[in-house]
Amino acid sequence: MQPSNSWVCLSSLDKPNAASTASLDNRGLAYGDGFFTTMGVIDGQILWLSYHHQRLISHAKALQLDLDSHALLTILKAHAEQLQQGMMKLIVTRAAQAIRGYGYTPSESGSECEIWLKSSAMTVATAEPLHLSNGRSIPMQPMSTAVCLSSQIACLPPPLAGLKSLNRLDNVLASAELQAIKIKDLVPNTEFNIVEGLLRDMTGNWVEGTMSNVFYQLSNKQLAESKNLSNSNEYNTNDLTTGQWYTPSMAQSGVAGVMRQVLIDALSTSKHPVIIRSLQDENLPRLSQLFFCNALRGIMPMSSLTLLSGEVVSF
Repeated sequence: MQPSNSWVCLSSLDKPNAASTASLDNRGLAYGDGFFTTMGVIDGQILWLSYHHQRLISHAKALQLDLDSHALLTILKAHAEQLQQGMMKLIVTRAAQAIRGYGYTPSESGSECEIWLKSSAMTVATAEPLHLSNGRSIPMQPMSTAVCLSSQIACLPPPLAGLKSLNRLDNVLASAELQAIKIKDLVPNTEFNIVEGLLRDMTGNWVEGTMSNVFYQLSNKQLAESKNLSNSNEYNTNDLTTGQWYTPSMAQSGVAGVMRQVLIDALSTSKHPVIIRSLQDENLPRLSQLFFCNALRGIMPMSSLTLLSGEVVSF
């Protein structure tokens, strides 16, 4: 096994003479023809392993890649045991093709893939864990703030919508906008650090963060008018079952994240299962709770959201 923080080509482990570096003909580099998943590791165990496994299966099917997910899982477990604590990033790309251009051979060789893994030792820091009803727990980050970004993400056709594909240029540009806001301190009078930006897709719906999915609650009109939101919608970090949570659809844009699905499944048998609902401009002033989430950081609760107008919605 390779030392921490280096890339290893898993698809060449049984081929002693295979190249240990990616070719410039790699289709992930040339066309974004592939996908990735990022896994947290604690005590030698991959967090939310079954969900990452399902991503391997669904993404390989969507992109028509020949991937032995069960064999790959065995290798990933071995690397996680060696890593003990940290992060593993897995990239799967279509193998280099004999024909030029975007096309690939509609055959067994056309479905072959290259698999790359990078293991990085790191501490998964959390403020406190959120305990689920099934006995499992999710990392809970300290309270922070978010801003609405002017950057937009692409709308994609099936089967690409919702995939964690290698085509992430819209997120790259959005993250650059978020970093510029942090550096220039364009959002004054915020009590907590800005950690995430809320993104729209090309239809104008607010869909996700630059690196995460989003969940939200809405106040009713009477409560909003009476300004009693802080008493009736107090965020309880120990209980996600209080109040109705919504999350935007990933049917035409965004990434259907692992932690998003974990939370949807965890609340599916509660009094208020998560409702898939679009988040539009007119909903933003009515937000009473908001958090972002991903598989590495867990839940990132927000104390406020700064709108494009500069108005601050506090929770």
